[in-house]
Amino acid sequence: MEDIGSIEQELEAARVEIVALAQERDAERDRALRMAAEAENTRRRLERDKADAVQYAATGFARDMLSVADNLARAVESLPADEAFAGLRAGIEATQRELHAVFERHGIKRVAAVGLALDPNLHQAMVEVPSQAEAGTIVSEMQAGWQYKDRLLRPALVAVAKASEGADA
Repeated sequence: MEDIGSIEQELEAARVEIVALAQERDAERDRALRMAAEAENTRRRLERDKADAVQYAATGFARDMLSVADNLARAVESLPADEAFAGLRAGIEATQRELHAVFERHGIKRVAAVGLALDPNLHQAMVEVPSQAEAGTIVSEMQAGWQYKDRLLRPALVAVAKASEGADA
């Protein structure tokens, strides 16, 4: 008959092995859960990136079209007020209106600027000028800014009212 001491030793060794296996099982379960969570997070991020890519696919094209809008605006501004150019002016203005209507249909909007406070997320101050307006107020726009849906395509290039000399004292 085996002695009780050796049986107890075998039982203790079995308990230690069971505890070690349980710890190893728990560690592997935790690792598997973490990997599954990481895979789910990756899947969600990829879905979000795909949705963004689809939603903002036209951003590059829209940005390129801004130069067309700028050139049409310059063409209208440069035409003399002569009656001789009335037809040409009307044609260019009609083209400009149509381009802006297409922009609007596709979520491309002009950034409001003149008369507003400078917003560094939408405007780029190019120069400070003396003005009766409150300091930091946009007094003129040098180049229109544009947004595509909720993303800025191009900031508005603006002139900002300078603080008056008396305000420094």
